[in-house]
Amino acid sequence: MPCQNQPLNNLNTGQEHNVTRHVRFAGSRTSGAPVLSNPEVLDGASTLCVNGPNGGGLGTEVLNLGPQLKLLPLNNQILELQTIIRDKSTSRGDFVFCADRLIRLVVEEGLNQLPYSECTVTTPTGHLYEGVMFERGNCGVSIMRSGEAMEQGLRDCCRSIRIGKILIQSDEDTQKAKVYYAKFPPDISRRKVLLMYPILSTGNTVIEAVKVLVEHGLQPKHIILLSLFSTPHGAKAILQEFPDITLLSTELHPVAPTHFGQKYFGTE
Repeated sequence: MPCQNQPLNNLNTGQEHNVTRHVRFAGSRTSGAPVLSNPEVLDGASTLCVNGPNGGGLGTEVLNLGPQLKLLPLNNQILELQTIIRDKSTSRGDFVFCADRLIRLVVEEGLNQLPYSECTVTTPTGHLYEGVMFERGNCGVSIMRSGEAMEQGLRDCCRSIRIGKILIQSDEDTQKAKVYYAKFPPDISRRKVLLMYPILSTGNTVIEAVKVLVEHGLQPKHIILLSLFSTPHGAKAILQEFPDITLLSTELHPVAPTHFGQKYFGTE
């Protein structure tokens, strides 16, 4: 599922009584420009839900996130998975099943961002076929614990890929992230890294993780951050700190499903 960079037209947030409306795409999504559903007024929050390339048509001049942000284009399949994951009444079995499906979609697109080289193979009928193959030197790094939920999705696509780990915890009062553990392949500085962390809220945890990778000699431009949900604030913080990172997600929304890790691993 390639990330498209087409503008989304007819986006109108609308405001009544100084309250920002919550905009959700609806209707047919096969015609290029999504139709907006009736907006739902939310209390107090600055709440624009964005699911479209580079901010759903808001443009880099508004969000100032740049071309390194790549969102999977919205379709009914992704929207249903997002809905089930956010629904508080979803059973853990359904939650894990839908989360794994959404993870797989993000991982597949993350792999699509990696460099390929051209190759020619011989088919069983003796014909030559010109195709592509991954260039060597890719690996995954999961930010524990919730990032570990994405490891199996990566291994399902790349059976022999090496995966490193980082353990970072945030102070509940200051939200400052601290690194407790890091283990990477010894040649991490020469690899392309798929950094896995499903929920981007403040962005602090990911920023600390990238700093650790940079300390190990990895260039930020060789990092592809895979996430399922991101807040505009979190995405902006990460890309302002490391503008060369590629950030891939399914949605920008001011309220992230922060229950993801506990529900996925059954520790609610």
